[in-house]
Amino acid sequence: MSALEVGLLLLAGVGAGLVGSVVGLASLVSYPALLAAGLPPVVANATNTVALVASGIGSAASSRPELAGQRARLVRLTPLFLVGGLTGAVLLVTTPAEAFERVVPFLVGGASVLMVAQPWLKRLARRPAAPDDTKESWLALLGLFLVAVYGGYFGAAAGVLITVLLGFVLDASVQRLVALKNILLMVSNIAAAALFVVLGLADLLVALPLAAGVLLGGWLGPIVARRLPQTVLRLVIGVAGVGLAVELWRQATG
Repeated sequence: MSALEVGLLLLAGVGAGLVGSVVGLASLVSYPALLAAGLPPVVANATNTVALVASGIGSAASSRPELAGQRARLVRLTPLFLVGGLTGAVLLVTTPAEAFERVVPFLVGGASVLMVAQPWLKRLARRPAAPDDTKESWLALLGLFLVAVYGGYFGAAAGVLITVLLGFVLDASVQRLVALKNILLMVSNIAAAALFVVLGLADLLVALPLAAGVLLGGWLGPIVARRLPQTVLRLVIGVAGVGLAVELWRQATG
């Protein structure tokens, strides 16, 4: 890669980290950047998953207060997300690349719609729930497992879905829900990324500057989030995501 390409990937990573921190959809920035760098869709998706592990690591390091008292839940849910993330990765590598190219526009479009609807979903998730130490129902576990599978397969908006599902289970603050979500999504990404690396599907050279940018963007995100009109930003990114979905569909069917 040229120095310019490295710089652009680093900037894209910073943007992805910022968007992930502010509105929870890092892949809507990082995945198109990888496509623009010339990676095929499946390789871009695998590389994106590897790079976004860095976001989870940074979040885990800065969320110790919010994670306090949630160790038992993490111990229970970690195997679920490991298996789910690995299952999604297996689906990606065992299905035809053409199938992924055709489904990804709908995933991007759905993620964009979820971004716009995120405030409503958060309010819905804040209904009275069980106490913080209550174990998850089988229905909640099934929903979380399916989201983990989706996270391993593609992952855009997986964080939003996890937060909403956890909000129905826990009577906890949004900060605690987000901290728990970050760890669980990282677990799913690690499982998927491990398979992608072993199979040589991810481009590690491209992933490195993207991951570095994601770390920086994730650290800057909370600072920037306090100063940005989130409603406007969410709408702009959501509309742009729908436009990207239309373009990806045109390319896949053209």
